[in-house]
Formats: sequence, C-alpha cells, structure tokens
Amino acid sequence: MKKITKETYLNWYEEMLFWRKFEDKLAQVYIQQKVRGFLHLYNGQEAILAGSLHVMDLSKDKMITAYRNHVQPIGMGVDPKRVMAELYGKGTGTSQGLGGSMHIFSKEKGFYGGHGIVGGQIPLGAGMAFGDKYHKREAVTLCFFGDGAARQGSLHETFNMAMLWKLPVVFCVENNGYAMGTSVARTANHEDIWKLGLGYEMPCGPVDAMNPVAVAEAMDEAIDRARRGDGPTFLELKTYRYRGHSMSDAQHYRTKDEVAEYQKIDPITQVKDILLKEGYATEDDIKVMDKRVKERVAECEKFAEESPFPEKNVMYDVVYDQEDYPFLPHKL
Repeated sequence: MKKITKETYLNWYEEMLFWRKFEDKLAQVYIQQKVRGFLHLYNGQEAILAGSLHVMDLSKDKMITAYRNHVQPIGMGVDPKRVMAELYGKGTGTSQGLGGSMHIFSKEKGFYGGHGIVGGQIPLGAGMAFGDKYHKREAVTLCFFGDGAARQGSLHETFNMAMLWKLPVVFCVENNGYAMGTSVARTANHEDIWKLGLGYEMPCGPVDAMNPVAVAEAMDEAIDRARRGDGPTFLELKTYRYRGHSMSDAQHYRTKDEVAEYQKIDPITQVKDILLKEGYATEDDIKVMDKRVKERVAECEKFAEESPFPEKNVMYDVVYDQEDYPFLPHKL
C-alpha cells in the first residue's frame, strides 16, 4: 500500500473537511429551496472515501454508488462547482442540471453515479467489472451501497456471478446502522452484514470505517486481489451518518445522545488529532486550512447561484425519436 505520510494526513483533513462543509452548505440552501427534490448527505462517512481514494488508481479504476453521492465525484476529480450547479439544476452542472442530487455522474473521471433505485447499482457495478475483465483493462470497480440495499435479492444474484466469473470488483456496504430509518437489528436475523459473503466463499470482513487508515488497508488488499484476477471482496464498512437519511428525516429512531457519542469518533476530528499530536500541523495551520475550505465552498455556491438554468430544448435533446419504432402506431 502507498505509504501514509504527513502529506496524506494533511490532504485527508482538508479534503474531508471540504466534503463536510460542502454538504452543510447544501443543507442550508435546501432549506432556502434553492435545491429541490431529495437530498442525502454524507456527513460522518468521509473516512470511507478518503481511505478508498488513497489506494485507488484513478487513471483506470471506477466507482459506482447510491444516491448519497455528492462528494465521491469531487474526490475523483470532478470540479465541485459543477457538482453544486447540478444540485441547483443549472446548465453548468455535471448533467446540465437534468440529474440533480441523486444522479451525479462523470464518465471522464470514472464515477458512474448516483442511482436512485435501492441496490440498483450492485449488478451495474459487477457489469462494469465484467467489461474491464473482458477488455483486459486491469481496472477495478468499487461498488458502494447501504445496509438497506444489502437486503435486495439482486445482491445475491450479483455475488454469485461475480464469484463464478472472478470479476474485478470490490463490494462495499456502507453500514451506517439505520438504512432509511430502521435499525440493522430489525431487518435480518444477524447484524454482521459482511457474513453474506461467506455463502459464496467470497473474501469478506468488517472494517472500522470511521478511520481512513483502516479503510485504506482493507481496500488496498481487496483492490490488489481484484487486480491480479482473484475476484471480488465484500467489505462491511461500519460507519455512522450524523444527519438523517435525507433532509425530510425526523430521526425519531435514534437519540441525540447516541449521535453525540459517535461524534466523539468523528473521522475528521481523528485526523486533526493526529496532525496536532505528530506535529504535522499547528493550530494556526489548521485555521489556514479551515479558511481555505470555507472559501472553496463559497466559490461553489457563487458559481451555482450565478449559473443559468438550462434551455428548455436540452430536455428534448437527450431523448430521441425513432420513426420506425416497432409496436407503436405512427399514424392515428
């Protein structure tokens, strides 16, 4: 695994803080009704992305996830201003404002969404890996989904084929404990989701996903296995989200005290503590990074606010009319 250095921790702190503040800004403008529809925020889960990016080869590896998908493309190199513009529904967004919050996408940067169907990205992730294996691209796909999606039947069909064909894919369940609002303990006879891999003899295990180092180590092993042709891995990334499932979630299923306990192991705070303890940064250095993050978020907001909405014809340009389409009468 690539060595974790002082520069790694400095980068982790600033990037994770930027992702957190980016999401906080979206929550703010959502309340102002500048962002519409659903909004699912990543607060608390940043160590997963930070650790994963540390060991990925961004020149060829890919990522696919569910609808909690704003910061992953930013980490993979997509301009955050365009991501925020997409949430605003503006023409300068990643999909010209037509995708919105749940459908951020960038083929150029290897980020394949953003999927609103629960678990819908699981077979798609395996399909992407199949394409890479077929074309001998030596690329690996990281396929993320939530603990609620782990109950989908398509997961089992996908696991079976992925093992049978030794596909270069890492299946990652981001277990934040509550799916949409129901405790993991109430959705299955067992709480160790990683054990689902055992039925397919798929390498699997739990990971402390509040710690980017633990994530990087587990991901590195899984990516290496996939890249050398030994097939998939299933990782249960044990994390916690500090905000609700979406902005409309009243969070009656958990207490404020529980959230406060998990905030004691906030991944951003953990990295900050290491920076200070190891002498990698001073309190003044931290303040400089904090200020830089605040300015970056403000730039994204300004860009999104000032960008124009797409022209109406754009909605029609992305569909097509096939004159000889079968089964439909063309003359009424």
